[in-house]
Amino acid sequence: MAQHEVDIVVVGAGPAGMTAGLYAGRSMLNTVILERGAPGGELLNTEMIEDYPGFEHVEGWDLAQKFAAHAAKFGGNIINANVDRVKRLPDGTFETSADNGDAWHSEAVIVTAGGTPIKLGIPGEAEYAGKGVSYCAVCDGAFFKGQVIAVVGGGDAACEEADYLTRFGSKVYLIHRRDEFRASKIVQQRVFANPKIEVIFDTVVDEIHADAKGLVDHLSLRNVKTGATSTLATNGIFVFIGFKPNTGIIADHVDHDASGYLITDWNMQTSIPGLFAAGDVRVQLTRQVTTAVGDATTAAVAAEKYLTARRKDRANT
Repeated sequence: MAQHEVDIVVVGAGPAGMTAGLYAGRSMLNTVILERGAPGGELLNTEMIEDYPGFEHVEGWDLAQKFAAHAAKFGGNIINANVDRVKRLPDGTFETSADNGDAWHSEAVIVTAGGTPIKLGIPGEAEYAGKGVSYCAVCDGAFFKGQVIAVVGGGDAACEEADYLTRFGSKVYLIHRRDEFRASKIVQQRVFANPKIEVIFDTVVDEIHADAKGLVDHLSLRNVKTGATSTLATNGIFVFIGFKPNTGIIADHVDHDASGYLITDWNMQTSIPGLFAAGDVRVQLTRQVTTAVGDATTAAVAAEKYLTARRKDRANT
């Protein structure tokens, strides 16, 4: 158990966290980036990235390594720690605690803990992630040009992404475990009007199968009403059954939307002074690597200005 004094704590070492660490480090602030796993976040679950400027093709793991090296070069110290609490203290500073008892005391915190797509929890899902299993149509849709795609879910996200994926796939199957969608009516209308989409109601995916090369080639399906089983040939499966932002670590009440995403101002500051958020953890239109690094740039610059103003006020009292 150890206590550490730093200027800024960044929670999470995905693209947003490492960018925040880079900019905070460039501002000559003592900065730590706390990450429970390997640096990279969702980059590590993406085999190939084609939509990050400057890289026509780059493996997720490789881009994560570049992010980490760049952050470290400018003083973003990445530390392996599983953060379980961020608490604002009475004096306006913060204590960020890890589950091993270590704690970091800082004047500002930037939360970039991201979120976690809700998984199906079926055989083949983890094994073939990035090899036909995806949770992001914008990220991976272009890899399935002219191929057959399956989408699982029944909300707005699933229906919208199924419609979007018809730009690439020759056919899109939309699989939902209920007999009607939860999506808004206008979104449903687009699905039913799209000739490339075939809806399969009352059905769940029991298993994801791959070919000899380890690439998804078919699914095992089950009708929840009749129990009848079948197989569906597909080159990819996109899962949109929910996304959970990792905001449970914040001990104090902080403004958020109905889904738990943090609400920030233009400077990425939350309703708690000195607590900033960037990337997938906050309310925004789209969640991409590009938006994450943009958020983080703003958050780090704003955090530096916050610290400067706070220290000036303290010196004048």
